[in-house]
Parts: sequence; C-alpha cells; structure tokens
Amino acid sequence: MVIAMEWVDLPEAPPSFGAMLSWNPQPLPILPMLGLALAAWYCWGVRRVRAGGRVWPWSRTASFLGGCLLLILVTGLGIEGYGFELFSVWMFQHLTLSMAVPPLLVLGCPGILLLRSTPHSGWGKPVLRAALGSLRSRSARILLNPGVTIPLFLFSYYGIYLSPVFDLVASSWAGHTALELVFLATGVLFIVPVLSSGPLPVKQSYLGRCFDLFVEMPLHVFIGVILMMATSPLLSTFTDPPAAWGVDLMGDQQLAGGLAWSYGEPVALIVVVIFAMRWNRDEGRANAVADKRTTREGDGELDSYNEFLKSLPRH
Repeated sequence: MVIAMEWVDLPEAPPSFGAMLSWNPQPLPILPMLGLALAAWYCWGVRRVRAGGRVWPWSRTASFLGGCLLLILVTGLGIEGYGFELFSVWMFQHLTLSMAVPPLLVLGCPGILLLRSTPHSGWGKPVLRAALGSLRSRSARILLNPGVTIPLFLFSYYGIYLSPVFDLVASSWAGHTALELVFLATGVLFIVPVLSSGPLPVKQSYLGRCFDLFVEMPLHVFIGVILMMATSPLLSTFTDPPAAWGVDLMGDQQLAGGLAWSYGEPVALIVVVIFAMRWNRDEGRANAVADKRTTREGDGELDSYNEFLKSLPRH
C-alpha cells in the first residue's frame, strides 16, 4: 500500500487495547478538529439561548457533545493510526462514524439551535438567510429523499468494499480521510429524516420512516457475513501491515466481518426505541389536539352521520 507517509503516523507497537486508546492524533487531525469546532459552536449556541431567557434541554446538549466526543476519540486516538493497516480497526471506525455518531449529533437538534442562537440582525442575518436557503433548496430535498439516502448508505458498504473503489481511494492519506468524512456524511443524511425534530424540506410520515429504518438495519449484517465467509483477503490495502505487529490477515478480516455483523444491532435497537417513543408522543399530542377541537367545535362528520341515520325509514 502506498501512503503519503508525511501525513501518517503509523504506531510502532503491535496493536493492543491500551495502544489504541492512547491519545495519538495524526499530523493533520481534520476530524478531531471538526469535532472540537462543532462542540465549541454548540456550547456557544446553548449559552446564547439561555442568556436570552429560553430553556435548552440538557439531554440535547449531552447528546450532541457525546457525538462530538465520540468523533474526536475514534479519529484522534491511536486507533486512527492502526486503521490505516488493520481492516478490523478500520471497520470499527467506519461503523462508529456512520451509525453511532450521526444519531447523537441529530438528537442534539443543531438546526434548531442555529436558528435560536443566531441574531436576526447584523452578521447573523446572512447566516440565517444562507441556512434557510440551504434548507429549502432543491439540493436539500434531493439529498434527504429516501431514494437517495438509502442507496448512499448501501454504497458506503457494498459499493466501496466489494469493488476496487476502496483500494483506489484509501491508498493515500487524503483518500483515507475523505472516506471517513463520507461515512459520517452518509450516516447523517440517512438519520436526519428519521430522528430530526426541526423543519425539513422532505417530511416523511412515521410509517415511511419506520420502513427506512428496517431497510437499513440488515445492510451491515450481510456485508459482515460476506467478510467472514471470504477465503482470501478482499482488500489489498490491508494485506501488508508491519511485520512487527504479527497480524493474521484472515483473522483480522473475519474480525472486521464480525464487527460489521454485530456492532450495528445495539445501535439500531436504541434508534428504533427512540423513534417509537417519538412516534407515540406525537400521536398522543395529535389526538389530544383533535379531542380538544371536537369538544370545542363538535364533530361535524359524526353529527352529519347521526342525522343521516335519523332520516332513514324505520321498520
């Protein structure tokens, strides 16, 4: 594998739990810096909202900052260096960036925070105009459409690992980092229509969102089975780790498959539970509003039906 070594810090020690959890950012830590920037902006926004006398739920703050922390750790610890050479480590990073980080970020409602914390005059006016323009744009409607988000999520597994794409792109530091950004972006695009509480250009019914969730859930399971059943290495990128690491190539690939098969199930279950709770909550609110309106104004359809029954001839 050819890597721009000036931008890559490969660990010298054999892979171990302690070595992977040690703080060892790469020479150009783009994703850790992105996580820090997002966390800093979010804290600033929460402070502005609370300074204005409005309440911002602590659960949203904890969720978003948790997503930022996970993004920083999975790309800033020693695990990032091992991910250049070990398929299992890379798969763990992929699954974390595409399945664990996005729900945490989306549940933090950053869009709502942006609208509430940005001033409506001065420098904030063009920011809000750009944000609302992007939200209402045709590009946003296309990118958040299930006909786009599901195929993108599918491609991030099967299209990348079962084709020459990964070996072509991941052979450089830039390609490796770009793939991490792609996994994060595809995960966010998929989960936004499912869990977002803010206004969206594409508004799906809960039944449609439920269908999307159950379409996505088995995708990583099948790629895991393919990796575990393979009899030879599928990716040349991970066939030449440092000899001092003592890596069993097929064992490492099977571990990557096991992660793909098992990692996403608990995450998907948590997302489904949160989704079901929101569905039940919103249905309850809608029913309560309908009941109040009926009590206040009466049920015109029911009254008309009763009048119709009274008008029928009696035998």
